[in-house]
Amino acid sequence: MAKKKNVSGAKKIKALREEIEAHNYHYYVLDAPVIPDSHFDKLLQDLQALEEERPDLITEDSPTQRVGGAPLDRFETVVHQVPMLSLQNVFSEDELFDFDRRCREGAGRTLMTYMAEPKIDGLAISLRYENGQLTRAATRGDGRNGEDVTSNARTISSIPLRLVGKNPPTELEVRGEVFMPVAGFNHLNDQQRINGEKLYANPRNAAAGSLRQLDPKVCANRPLSFFCYALGALNGVSQPDNQNDLLKFFKDIGLPVNSISREVQGVDQCLTYYEEILEVRSTLDYEIDGVVYKVSSFQDQERIGFVSRAPRWAMAHKFPAQEETTQVKVIEIQVGRSGALTPVARLEPVFVGGVTVSNATLHNAAEIDRLDVREGDTVVIRRAGDVIPEVVSVIKERRKQNAKRYRFPEHCPVCGSEASVDAGGIIQRCSAGLSCSAQVKESIKHFVSRKALDVEGLGSKLIEQLVDNGRIRSAADLFTLTQSGLSKLDRMGEKSAANLISALDKSRATTLPRFLYSLGIPQVGETTSQTLASSFGSLEALVESSIDTLEAVPDVGPVVAGEIRRFFDQNHNVLIINSLIGHGIFWDTTPTQSNPAGVLKNKTVVVTGTLPSMSRDQAREWLIEQGAKVSASVSKRTDYLVAGADPGSKLEKALALGVQVLDEEQLKALASSEVA
Repeated sequence: MAKKKNVSGAKKIKALREEIEAHNYHYYVLDAPVIPDSHFDKLLQDLQALEEERPDLITEDSPTQRVGGAPLDRFETVVHQVPMLSLQNVFSEDELFDFDRRCREGAGRTLMTYMAEPKIDGLAISLRYENGQLTRAATRGDGRNGEDVTSNARTISSIPLRLVGKNPPTELEVRGEVFMPVAGFNHLNDQQRINGEKLYANPRNAAAGSLRQLDPKVCANRPLSFFCYALGALNGVSQPDNQNDLLKFFKDIGLPVNSISREVQGVDQCLTYYEEILEVRSTLDYEIDGVVYKVSSFQDQERIGFVSRAPRWAMAHKFPAQEETTQVKVIEIQVGRSGALTPVARLEPVFVGGVTVSNATLHNAAEIDRLDVREGDTVVIRRAGDVIPEVVSVIKERRKQNAKRYRFPEHCPVCGSEASVDAGGIIQRCSAGLSCSAQVKESIKHFVSRKALDVEGLGSKLIEQLVDNGRIRSAADLFTLTQSGLSKLDRMGEKSAANLISALDKSRATTLPRFLYSLGIPQVGETTSQTLASSFGSLEALVESSIDTLEAVPDVGPVVAGEIRRFFDQNHNVLIINSLIGHGIFWDTTPTQSNPAGVLKNKTVVVTGTLPSMSRDQAREWLIEQGAKVSASVSKRTDYLVAGADPGSKLEKALALGVQVLDEEQLKALASSEVA
């Protein structure tokens, strides 16, 4: 029986190795993973457990004894002077406590100092500098042999071609991560979709695919960035004593490091850091999948040593998976306020990204065709921060033989009207306009939302009830509601009805930008509404504008101009606008004069945190009046960051980029100063 058990164990180990190697090939070589990282981690853990039971079966080519996939043949092979190590993972607090205990025992300390750093989800790379000049860049490959990607690395602006300082190291090999910021990734996929080309599954694969382009010009057009975090070799200068000083050294010689890394004491502070980073994860402009703890002292690192190809003194504490597999029960069509028909996959509930997910967007008919997703399919879904979950890929190996290809409906599922394709040829829309009850509901929900008319107390359920019983058929009908009529509705008492009538009365006084935004014109968001109001000065001038006039407005291209013109050309929209004005909607018709000579004219400003006397919306409107351009994110093009209480990661990024930071008082003082 023992011999049979041994044979069985050997077969399991062999099968697991082959499966892991196959996924390694898809992930590292083809840049086309077929399973989520969480499933791969589980396979590797299972193999490690089996090999611990049968150490006599461990071989040098086992996936547990190597770092990653073999390098491609397209680039010259580079032998790393010092092997590039991988990290072991922990997924629970108990595992982290065990790691801390092992480190303390290995170093002979009662309290261990760690460097805690975000774990960037990118592509590991090694940069070699000789006498301060970049001479080579290589991917990690299998840890010993990588790919020479020097020409591509030179196109990444955050990688210095020459180190700063008068006495650079004679030799420096630095390790770090090439990654693609989220905004850049989204823009890249938008362009890929427009061009009918392959979409990338996530920023990590986009970064890997970009860095492995044979033509450096292609890589140069990809929005890649870089952080460094480890040392391979150093000669010609004194080596720092610990990881904290090493990061400072990197920064001093011009190498980018992550600004939210910090030194912590003991396992409790490790956990505090983990929770803090997990909380701000969705606000970062790059993707992370956990945090890394490294024993800070290099002397302690040497005492603790290594296991296999990984250090004992470092560990990756992974976040809950943002990708998981589940099954599509049915595909349904939702009708939006502009009539867009959006397919939604109803899923077998699955826990992903910290929440239970049962629905995921499929975007449009073209996306369904690209994915070839069918009802009953097993799919990979992804949820990042507060982003709506989406279907990333289909595991076609698990598809049932009788699964039928999904056919997008030719008619609106709510009112039965014919569906037409928009000018871009991507979005199908219900042609019934506001005679479709689904569009009526969604348009009214948008009309009363916070950034539009901001009607407090009028929620989705009440709007649906009012439309379903025929009490309202457009946003204008809201102003015909009475307290007595509302109080008779389900879950509406006299006080609630009175409060809602009061809120509707209050909402009559608005601004032209808010009113334009409330109309729900396709492609016209909050910023475009403000631009249109500033450019035309009145609703009448906008309604009568031509396509050419609209296209002359900053940030309004042919697509947006066409949507605006189509909206105002539809008679029922004009009737609703006139009815709203007839019911007392008004705004100050005095043209808003921006300060053309002010110091904020054409300056890009970002607002973060809680200001003493203005809400963010008020601050945004005030800044626009001063002639400033208000942005939602900090970048190298940002001129000022206005920071209030609890500013979050935007302040850290601004400081890292050298952006000038102002409080509210300093901002107002700057605006009132004379231009030099």
